[in-house]
Amino acid sequence: MNSPHVIANGQPIPTGFPCTLEEFLTRQQLLPRSVVVEHNGEAVAPSEFPRRPLHPGDRLEIVRIVAGG
Repeated sequence: MNSPHVIANGQPIPTGFPCTLEEFLTRQQLLPRSVVVEHNGEAVAPSEFPRRPLHPGDRLEIVRIVAGG
């Protein structure tokens, strides 16, 4: 794979750089407040999403928060 990408939940996702975590989530049609994210093994607070830069090859684990009753 020649295009720059990040690995999200084990899948390579082509990504335009520079890119913040919040921009990546938005491009993936995920609301930043509806997910929990681990970036290269580190949990990231939602308040950090807009200023957390991503780099080619970074690894993300993204879990959607599902409200239930």
